[in-house]
Amino acid sequence: MTEGPSRVSVVVPTHDRPDYLRQALASIRALDGPDIDFEIIVAEDTVGSRTGLIAGEFGARLVRASNRGAAASRNAGLRAATGEYLAFLDDDDVWLPGHLRPHLALLKAQPRLRAAISQVRNADPTLTNLGPAWPVHVSASEDVFHAFYTFFPQIGATVARASILDSVGFQNESLLGSEDWDWHLRLALKHPIGFIPVPSVGYRTRPPGADDELILLRVREHRHVFWSRAWHAGRRSPSPLALLRAWSRHRGRFASYLIGSAEARLAAGDVPGARRALRRAFGASPPHCVRLLLGRPGLRRLMAPAGPLIEGVGPPA
Repeated sequence: MTEGPSRVSVVVPTHDRPDYLRQALASIRALDGPDIDFEIIVAEDTVGSRTGLIAGEFGARLVRASNRGAAASRNAGLRAATGEYLAFLDDDDVWLPGHLRPHLALLKAQPRLRAAISQVRNADPTLTNLGPAWPVHVSASEDVFHAFYTFFPQIGATVARASILDSVGFQNESLLGSEDWDWHLRLALKHPIGFIPVPSVGYRTRPPGADDELILLRVREHRHVFWSRAWHAGRRSPSPLALLRAWSRHRGRFASYLIGSAEARLAAGDVPGARRALRRAFGASPPHCVRLLLGRPGLRRLMAPAGPLIEGVGPPA
């Protein structure tokens, strides 16, 4: 007897971004084939948008979600899912041609694995590739829970057996940032996870300054998730030295983004915005900010009491 198609529920949270949503759903449908039975669930947290019409174009189900963030939207989709496997895609990202089938093949070949992750390619708003795929490698002998402390798994590159919800549960709706990372850490603490070195997701990034409020929220939520998950892991927690290294790496990334935002705002003549981004960068990681500012005299002048005399220009020599 031949095996029937794998039923895969794909949860797509959205917030009134019709053009991006259409691209996201098209990238899922591009993987259609006789071996996969897609159940696409679009979870919308707005009313009166074109989302229902777009979902209908791609044969997707529309569910309403409370306007309480990405976790609430994904949970609404997960509760409606009926597939054997769960997959995800944020509405501003796209799946790449190499996605899904390698995940399913690995999960079927190794029943002990409860989920699989793959690589991500960062892209600009036009989906132009911005660099090499990440993560480069996650060793089969490595504790994936420890590995997840060194990078943030991208949820669009994750495929899991639906049965994991019984032990891992849903995403924490009290978190308005890092909710997917928190869920991945809980998943890795409970179950073995496989890694596939195949780029599977085009992850849209936005230019410096476009996401300051979101980054600030993530800085706050990151602290809670990082230390609470380490505490609950008990003996499974990474060593104190590994935790400190991971903490420094993450905080440095936040600081670097906010320094870049300050530079972009200063170049645009937005001195108050640049100062605000600089203060936030110091809040994320003072040591990284000191190092990052060494080669940026324009930003250093923002720290002077008088500040620049003209927007975007430092004090006269």
